[in-house]
Amino acid sequence: IFVLFFLCNFYLVSAAASKNRVKGSQGQFPLTQNVTVVEGGTANLTCRVDQNDNTSLQWSNPAQQTLYFDDKKALRDNRIELVRATWHELSISVSDVSLSDEGQYTCSLFTMPVKTSKAYLTVLGVPEKPQISGFSSPVMEGDLMQLTCKTSGSKPAADIRWFKNDKEIKDVKYLKEEDANRKTFTVSSTLDFRVDRNDDGVKVICRVDHESLNSTPQVAMQVLEIHYTPSVKIIPSTPFPQEGQPLVLTCESKGKPLPEPVLWTKDGGELPDPDRMVVSGRELNIIFLNKTDNGTYRCEATNTIGQSSAEYVLIVHDIPNTLLFTTIIPSLTTATVTTSVSISATTTTSATTSSRRDPNALAGQTGPDHALIGGIVAVVVFVTLCSIFLLGRYLARHKGTYLTNEAKGAEDAPDADTAIINAEGSQVNAEEKKEYFI
Repeated sequence: IFVLFFLCNFYLVSAAASKNRVKGSQGQFPLTQNVTVVEGGTANLTCRVDQNDNTSLQWSNPAQQTLYFDDKKALRDNRIELVRATWHELSISVSDVSLSDEGQYTCSLFTMPVKTSKAYLTVLGVPEKPQISGFSSPVMEGDLMQLTCKTSGSKPAADIRWFKNDKEIKDVKYLKEEDANRKTFTVSSTLDFRVDRNDDGVKVICRVDHESLNSTPQVAMQVLEIHYTPSVKIIPSTPFPQEGQPLVLTCESKGKPLPEPVLWTKDGGELPDPDRMVVSGRELNIIFLNKTDNGTYRCEATNTIGQSSAEYVLIVHDIPNTLLFTTIIPSLTTATVTTSVSISATTTTSATTSSRRDPNALAGQTGPDHALIGGIVAVVVFVTLCSIFLLGRYLARHKGTYLTNEAKGAEDAPDADTAIINAEGSQVNAEEKKEYFI
């Protein structure tokens, strides 16, 4: 009887404990989170339980292989390690993650019944460094160029963008293909454009953007080399060449390949005076200008692509000179007045390039003021005439007085003695008249 009573009490106590354990396990739930990691990186899987009465936790992989049961390692894989194992948490790490590690991992809490939580591991495929193809150097001006940028191994598919001297080009073609492993992608983009001489030396950049690159895109660059015919321009050292001065004409030529040397001609033939006209590289030096240098000078540049030339029409201008006018004004006391008038004798001409316009003509230049010069000349002539008139009148008056005083009373005298006597008598009469007048 005693034994039966003890067994009954033990059964009742055990049943009550089991009932309490099941009731408590109903509030226990494992908690996990999805994880994203770059291929080759390390993934941390964590399973937590807020309330746990010493119930075991377990991690298993997508193939339902147990990785860790509490703190005991179940799968022999050196990449998998235990981070933390307590009644409330079981954390493990998987290093050197590959694309095959991607999938759904399970955390199990061994209650009655067993409770589980899922965590999905996403592995990102890193795109390979892009490569640009389709460029063959050199490219001739006007040719159609087609460049292709390609990258493989991205998961998900990467994005490709084109830039030309830091300016994005939108009109491109895009192609995405699945790799043989059926997990990653190969993407390519094609850029078509027609080149000109302004594209020479331009940097064309292909940029690959992907979430696995941590905001640091991968780039590939191609520097363009464009060959084109020369462009020629003649630059004079002075805009207004004058006789007696030196002149330097510079032949500025651009081309790819660079044309060297250049050819100088005058009026369709060779330079006429090699002693004064010296060619140094791209420069034509005329040491001492004169009127015989007038004409059309031509600079010609040639490279392997083609030929180009420019012309310059030279007209040598006269040297300004000064004219002097002198006016003599007679008076009672002789005086000379000199009036200087400076007249610049210039000739307005033109020196042109191939369009026959004069690049040497000074902006805003005007001819001499003819009205001012005419006024000055008129004043000088008037002063001269007035001076002559006054001088003549003075001389006439002076001559009349002299003849009257010396020959008074001698006009009717038959001889010299009578003339003297008459002159003396006239003086007496004059004195008498003078006294009578007074």
